[in-house]
Amino acid sequence: MKQKLVNHPSGENEVSQAHVMYSLMHAAHAVEKKLEEALERVELSGAKFAALTVLVQAGASLSLGELATKLTCVRSNITQLVDRLEADGLVRRVDDPVDRRSKRAAVTALGQKRQVDGERQVKEVQVEMARALSGLDRDALDCALAALR
Repeated sequence: MKQKLVNHPSGENEVSQAHVMYSLMHAAHAVEKKLEEALERVELSGAKFAALTVLVQAGASLSLGELATKLTCVRSNITQLVDRLEADGLVRRVDDPVDRRSKRAAVTALGQKRQVDGERQVKEVQVEMARALSGLDRDALDCALAALR
C-alpha cells in the first residue's frame, strides 16, 4: 500500500515528520535500555541509582519529602523506593533529630559502594554513546534536541 503524503507549510510531509518522531523515540528507548542493562550489572535500577546518587551528593540523610522533591516524584513512590533500598541494605531509615514523627533516609556503606559502581557503569554508557555519535556535529545535535524540550 502506498502512503499518502500530505505536505505542510514547513515543507515537510507527514511521513518524514513521523519518521523523525519515531526515530527519536527509538533512540531514547535504546539509551534507556543500555543504561538499565549497565546498572543491572551492579544490581541497581535507574530509580535506585538516582536515589543513591542524591543521598551520596547530599552528604547527609534526607527526609523522604526532601528526597521526593530532589527526584521529582510523589512521596508514596519514595516510600516504596526507600523500602526496596532498605531491603537491599543500601539505605537505612534514621530518626529525624528535629521531628520525632519523621524518618530520614541515610545511605549505608554498601549503598555508597553500589552508587560508585553504578556511576562507573553510567560513565561507560556515556563513553559508548559519545563514540557512536563522534562523527556528528555536536552543536547541531544539541540545538536540535534543545528545540524539542
